[in-house]
Amino acid sequence: MKIEAYSFGRMVVDGATYDRDLIIRPGGVMPDWWRKDGHKLQPVDIEAIVNEDRPAVLIVGTGKYGLMKVPPETTKWLQDRGVELVAERTDAAVERFNTLAQSKRVVGAFHLTC
Repeated sequence: MKIEAYSFGRMVVDGATYDRDLIIRPGGVMPDWWRKDGHKLQPVDIEAIVNEDRPAVLIVGTGKYGLMKVPPETTKWLQDRGVELVAERTDAAVERFNTLAQSKRVVGAFHLTC
């Protein structure tokens, strides 16, 4: 899967346009991704994806301005499962996703707005 474009509130993945937060998995896109606590990524928000897809890397797009946070307990939860975490503003996370997805098993979780 390739992210073709990103702008505030909009992402194009393999020709399909999304206007809500999403997760990109090896098997496809999971649209309309909601988190338990909007701007805070908790293990419960990604548990099923990590357990099912077993990514080597989880790339988190924290929003155009980086307002979504990844607390230390989520980072530790991922480390305990052997998953590398890359958390960056969504612009940078898109670039990192497209690069790493060519050589590693990657899941991307993207906040598209703030």
